[in-house]
Amino acid sequence: FLLAQGLLAVCALTTLWVLNVQWGAGGSRLFLFNGLFVSDVMSGLMKLVAYLATSMALVYSRQYLLDRNLLRGEFLTLLLFSLLGMMVMISANSFLTLYLGLELMSLCLYALVALNRDSAASTEAAMKYFILGALSSGLLLYGMSMIYGATGSLDLREISAQVRTLLSAGPDRIPMRPFLVFGLVFVVAGIAFKVGVAPFHMWIPDVYHGAPTPVTLIIGSGPKLAALAMAIRLLVNGLLDLAQDWQQMLAIMAILSMAIGNITAIAQTNLKRMLAYSTIAHMGFMLLGLMSGVVGGNRLSAADAYSTALFYGVVYVFMSLAAFGMILFLSRPGFEADTLDDMRGLSKRSPWYAFVMMVVMLSLAGLPPTVGFYAKLAVFQAAVAAGHLWLTVVAVLLSLVGAFYYLRIVKLMYFDEPRDSAPVPGSGGMRWLLSANGMLLLVLGILPQGLMALCLVAVQSLKIQ
Repeated sequence: FLLAQGLLAVCALTTLWVLNVQWGAGGSRLFLFNGLFVSDVMSGLMKLVAYLATSMALVYSRQYLLDRNLLRGEFLTLLLFSLLGMMVMISANSFLTLYLGLELMSLCLYALVALNRDSAASTEAAMKYFILGALSSGLLLYGMSMIYGATGSLDLREISAQVRTLLSAGPDRIPMRPFLVFGLVFVVAGIAFKVGVAPFHMWIPDVYHGAPTPVTLIIGSGPKLAALAMAIRLLVNGLLDLAQDWQQMLAIMAILSMAIGNITAIAQTNLKRMLAYSTIAHMGFMLLGLMSGVVGGNRLSAADAYSTALFYGVVYVFMSLAAFGMILFLSRPGFEADTLDDMRGLSKRSPWYAFVMMVVMLSLAGLPPTVGFYAKLAVFQAAVAAGHLWLTVVAVLLSLVGAFYYLRIVKLMYFDEPRDSAPVPGSGGMRWLLSANGMLLLVLGILPQGLMALCLVAVQSLKIQ
């Protein structure tokens, strides 16, 4: 455990040093390994968040895993290798490295879900995740092969240049556009599965529910950010000239995700399943930023729109960590605090952690003064600026629907009698970190400008033209 934390600290310091060098060089982009790997401000920021999320996940999970004899070398090794896969995805500049990073991350996560071999639910969840993940990888590979066939390259910079040339060529090249769009459909489907948006969301509730809670926490944090990085690298770096096509696909998936996620979550009694459907809805909101960058061929607002999606993704990671961290905090040997009834009367057992949970729920609901409010406001503003007024209205209405099941937990904590009189467990380090996590959501809600500006600088480093 300590070795893993030390390794994460070394990685973070190294990334900060590289960022400092690039910042001194005017925010330049470095292409390494024959253009397979790119180092820019966006990759540095996302890697730092991934390190922090992994480190926090280890602290939150340690006591839970010790109590169940699951804190073994396999867990730590698989977790760090999955982080390595995320890092490769975040810095990928080629279809090849992107796919290698994706598979490294995914295979480790499949094994982590099945870590508790004595649990039938975990084994079933791992099988579902593996089969559907293999299907999505096949879709992604097929789409990549179509685009490779049209452009003759795996390098994202070269693909971008070739797509622009093909789309601006004469009548003899017109058949290439349907060919490219056909490949694009499969690429977007593969991305949608990894991000976890409807109609490719079917794995999320079962995997979140069946996996050990520490693994659910891991899947709900860093990999979501890596999937967003994959979407930005493929769609923005490589296929921005086809934005009019993929933005329409993202719009449909955003509406479906917000509707299915928020409405279905109301019927859930298990906290992990509720948060799973909540994840689907949040990824739908994040797509609002991604689909608002190019308006009628105009890219002037692209950096602002994509930075709101990045800001939403980073904020969601911290909200997800706090929500699942609270479940781990309240769990003890022989008891999983993963149902809504387990939250009853928490304010009487522990007023401070009931307050922290309330802050987390308000942030997930998108209510002020938490950072979740500012994140939703930012993507709504990006969508309105892009002319998607009707879509924004639908998103706001569905956000109000989602507020119901978050506020229900606040009601259970403060207005119901506790079912359990046992003292609130949790180690000292976990208590401090959970408190800091909750306060971060409040502080970023009051002072979001710094993180928002950092996200804008990160997106501007992509050199969108």
